[in-house]
Amino acid sequence: MTTAATPSSAYPSSAYKVLTAEQMATLERDGRFDGSPDDLRDGYVHLSTSAQLPGTLDRNYPGVSDLYLAEIDLEALGPALRWEEARGGQNFPHLYGPLLLETVVAYGPLERAADGSVKPPVAG
Repeated sequence: MTTAATPSSAYPSSAYKVLTAEQMATLERDGRFDGSPDDLRDGYVHLSTSAQLPGTLDRNYPGVSDLYLAEIDLEALGPALRWEEARGGQNFPHLYGPLLLETVVAYGPLERAADGSVKPPVAG
């Protein structure tokens, strides 16, 4: 199922992209990130809501250190954003186009709290 997100929808206004240090450097240097190998294979940039983020990390990045987290303003993505059913029947935000630095509201090294939850990046 594919649905478009609108400002009045039940979907959150932001989501997250997990990036390696090299990918984060590309986003900062070029002002855009065209995608990880998985993104390029699937034809869209994979994003996760805050609720989906721990599962994304556990499934796709077990034991990987030196990761970064970028918080994305979903409303700024316009029609390139689609909510599509994926893992476990959940709707995930997928970006059909490059991730532009201008749509990133905060980013920084990925940090987890003592309980294992993910700490959101701090803007500014």
